[in-house]
Amino acid sequence: MTANVTDRFAQAPGDPYRYGVYLRPDPATCAAVTAVTSQLRAQYGIVSAGAFPPHATLVGSRHITNPVEEIVAAVTRGLSEASAFTVHNAGVRRQGVGLVYDVHHLADGLTPNPDFVDLAARVDKAVAPLQTPAPNHAEHHFDRDTFRAHLSLVSHDMYVRPDLFEEVEEYVTGLPVPFPDSFPGDRATLYRTRSDDWTGRWWQTLTWEHVHTWRLTR
Repeated sequence: MTANVTDRFAQAPGDPYRYGVYLRPDPATCAAVTAVTSQLRAQYGIVSAGAFPPHATLVGSRHITNPVEEIVAAVTRGLSEASAFTVHNAGVRRQGVGLVYDVHHLADGLTPNPDFVDLAARVDKAVAPLQTPAPNHAEHHFDRDTFRAHLSLVSHDMYVRPDLFEEVEEYVTGLPVPFPDSFPGDRATLYRTRSDDWTGRWWQTLTWEHVHTWRLTR
């Protein structure tokens, strides 16, 4: 007898939930991301980037079964010495199979923003002891050398529709959507996400819940 697809969720406590900690951009940048992803959904049915609230991932999709209060407390400790910093937006760039607002670099567009990388490292160190192996999802590991801060505009849909990429890129770069060239990196947010199938096209059933926001000060 074939097992129901949801049976796998009983293999470990906490399934089918995951947790992520994200840097929340300023309202104007959030509005720009939402405008682009909404246009892509309306025109092409592309939904993966827009399935999330606008964000730059610090740590993403972590399988944690601890009570949410313990997660909040751990991240609070991890951020206790973190400070706000300036995030620079270099505009639309290719990254992986998709398109992003590139927010990884300093104003020169070349040098990685050390404060951004340090913030991600602090959060990773805070949540790593709480993680448990996920039975139905690839693990996400933080690596300073490969970390790239970004705001997703087009992402996983391109794995299944690579034929659309050139057209979508032309469409995105032609949208009259203004965005600030910098904003304060002063909000970190914890979200709980859920999907019916983390091993497949998870973005088609993704839902999320805001859990907590931390405000960083200079």
